Amino acid sequence: MGTRWTSSDRRAWSLAFAVSASLGVLILCVSLGAQQQAAPRFKFDPEWPKPLPNKWKMGGVTGLAVDKNDDVWVLDRPNDLTDIELEAELTPPLADCCVRPPSMIHLDKNGNVTGSFDAPQGHGMAVDSRGFVYIGQDTVRKYDPKTGKVVGEVPRTSEKPPGGGGADAVPEGTTHIPGHGSRGPIVGFLTPPGGRPQPDPAIRSARGAAIAAFRAKYPPTTPMIVGGIEEIRLDEPAQEIYAADNYLGGRVMVFDLNTFEFKRGWGAYGHALTEISTNDADRAYTPGGPMPKEFRGHLTLNISNDGLVYAADRNANRIHVTTKQGKFVKEFILAPMTGVGGSTGGVMFSPDKQQRLLYISDLTNNHIWFLNREDGKVVGQMGTMGENGGQFFGLHMIAVDSKGNIYTGEVFGGERVQRFVPVK
Repeated sequence: MGTRWTSSDRRAWSLAFAVSASLGVLILCVSLGAQQQAAPRFKFDPEWPKPLPNKWKMGGVTGLAVDKNDDVWVLDRPNDLTDIELEAELTPPLADCCVRPPSMIHLDKNGNVTGSFDAPQGHGMAVDSRGFVYIGQDTVRKYDPKTGKVVGEVPRTSEKPPGGGGADAVPEGTTHIPGHGSRGPIVGFLTPPGGRPQPDPAIRSARGAAIAAFRAKYPPTTPMIVGGIEEIRLDEPAQEIYAADNYLGGRVMVFDLNTFEFKRGWGAYGHALTEISTNDADRAYTPGGPMPKEFRGHLTLNISNDGLVYAADRNANRIHVTTKQGKFVKEFILAPMTGVGGSTGGVMFSPDKQQRLLYISDLTNNHIWFLNREDGKVVGQMGTMGENGGQFFGLHMIAVDSKGNIYTGEVFGGERVQRFVPVK
């Protein structure tokens, strides 16, 4: 005998089916959402780059850029090399290796050196669509890569802030003595046994007075580079140069790409230059504590396809998002308990048109963090501290080519570039 369905049974069955279907759709949506949030996977490429020619030994990497041809440009710091790494320079040589490299090295897709030139070492770099190279030194200098000559320069103050600024640049007139290097790339970061001695109170007071006088002479509104350069980015459609100088914890400064004239600038939370504080208490920060009112230090940046500027304040473990005009949009905080050098180093984007993810290089934790660009949530990470291929020891710079390959540059004990290839 067949089962008879009453109208109430049909309503109950219809409701159950609707709920089941809704749950199925919900599960599908969650699944798709999880897929959208998944971090990309990469494998270390041990065949890139090829060994450097001429017995060169690379110094710490302070700039990294991929050009329109997917060639890689590496700005390194030859002064990081020590005596024992330069014994091939002596007459007669004491070893087969090594020799100081040029500060700018040009690599093709296969990792072969195709060009180089030796400019004063610096921090931050970019390459335009015509092949001109922009290096952060005491200011932003534009170089012809074929001749290594300066063909343009962003204006800067004639004086440097007391006790800082331009630390990566080689002082004018410095001559390298063959076979003689420095004390190494991390000597300034090492704390001696018993801690660092405190300066004499009179010296400390005099330095404070000198800083106050300098800031009065060169207020935050100074429309030129004041400190040293941390980062350079080009917005060629708008014909603009974005530079992060390190004055007062960091300022985003925008200049005309052709005339190098100043156009606009801002600080943390989109503060206009007139609003940036000269009080160091507004830059004070304790890991895990409240965010400082101004940028803390080592400011880097990048510009997304949809016209947002991502400024990473490394020493405060955060990223500020603004419009190109400096209007504050939102703030992302990353690994907030990180001390020493901070977590938010270089900023890059995933290669998809929407640039769904941020790729953040972390000097202190030696990770590449993958963040959802919309809300800043961490979706994954890659890398650990170490000296094997695929590990990092001083992960400093990051770049991405059109194929999605990640390139990294290290300082400290790393002093190398590496490539990571997407895994599908």
